[in-house]
Amino acid sequence: ADDGIPIPDNTPLDYVSLTSHANTFGVDPIPISWGHPDPSVRGPVICTVRHSSQRNAIGAHSGSYCIYTGLAVAAGKLNPEYVPNLKLTSPVFQVGPHRSWADPKKLASIDPFGHLTTECFGAYLNKGYDIRPTIAVTKAHIDLPECREAIAAGRLKPDGKVLMDSGQSICSKAAIEPVWYLPEISRRFGCTESVLRRSIFQMTNGMYPELITRSDIKLFLPPIGGLTIYIWGDPETIPDEDIELTCRVHDECNGSDVFGSDICTCRPYLTHAIEECIKTAQRGGCGIVVYFRKEGRSLGEVTKYLVYNTRKRQEGGDSAENYFNCTEQVAGVQDTRFQALMPDPLHWLGVTKIHNFISMSDMKYNAIVSTGIKIVNRIEIPKELVPSDAQVEITAKVFHGYNAGKAYQGIDENELKKTVGREYNYDKPGGKEEKNGHGTETAVVED
Repeated sequence: ADDGIPIPDNTPLDYVSLTSHANTFGVDPIPISWGHPDPSVRGPVICTVRHSSQRNAIGAHSGSYCIYTGLAVAAGKLNPEYVPNLKLTSPVFQVGPHRSWADPKKLASIDPFGHLTTECFGAYLNKGYDIRPTIAVTKAHIDLPECREAIAAGRLKPDGKVLMDSGQSICSKAAIEPVWYLPEISRRFGCTESVLRRSIFQMTNGMYPELITRSDIKLFLPPIGGLTIYIWGDPETIPDEDIELTCRVHDECNGSDVFGSDICTCRPYLTHAIEECIKTAQRGGCGIVVYFRKEGRSLGEVTKYLVYNTRKRQEGGDSAENYFNCTEQVAGVQDTRFQALMPDPLHWLGVTKIHNFISMSDMKYNAIVSTGIKIVNRIEIPKELVPSDAQVEITAKVFHGYNAGKAYQGIDENELKKTVGREYNYDKPGGKEEKNGHGTETAVVED
């Protein structure tokens, strides 16, 4: 074709191929030059079902929700040949381009052009290609009871711009689905690309045979949750190191974040970070919360609840001393979040310096600074925000290396041994009030 874009090959959807192979007749993926700063040279990510011979990515769009797409087709509710109308979907504020977009060592789990499908790849769309955005950028009003409480307590003051009298805050946000560039992903995890491909293939029970048969395809859209970025203040100030930037990287905890479970510090730390982000925006800076869908340290909520039961039933009760051991006993590993991919959304935003990092995690801190981002201040969760039953978690984490700050100095082996959480008496009939290791009265919950 004169424009250099091949004619799209629309695959008949009544044809089912179990897998495909590299260098065979009819297989001609659209070239991808990952890391090239020019999107017309880099090329679009094509991972839809309409162009099977020209696909340049393994997997499917929408992460784990791709299964629901299959259900919708099976139920006759969705035409499998439907192509989205993207006319009015473009970003409502600008992100990038940034120098980091051209560096795979900084961006390998996100398509930096994933929000610019219509702008950068319009010629492909006009020619008939089905190309889907992997990033959506919009704005929102956030209504949190903790913000209203902060206003009542005088910690927050409405300004009519960032924070309303109602307690609502105005933010920008971006939803991001993962797009993995496998050569760099494997480098970050210290293995070969072939070992990475084989491990994912095996541990998904052969769900993605093209990981084995299509070594020519270097992109993978994994069936996992993505992330959401919330921004208070002007996003355009983010790359400016002279303008204050406050940031929290938060991993999903449905029980605490949504329902207020008090066994961990997740929601209070998250809402404290949002409060600090609002204050920073009101001072003329910018606040960022990156919210990853990594439930239960990426082990899942079922595993997390099994760990909870183990913690509460173990001899001696729910102790800080055995906090991490219980997870390893159930899951075989303490944590599968692996922060090697975590800094990517910060690099997508153009972050090079964080003035206030609202986190005590040494793993997150080390992962971020190892990619060249500077962190000035590390902010611990205020002690008064730690729920009673979460004393086990915070004590164990600080003892094992979390940044203690001034608030948590003096957590030693003696403190570790004596910190015990609520007793539920799971296996005993009836119930009575018990005390945790800090002398706090807590009610027993019966099954």
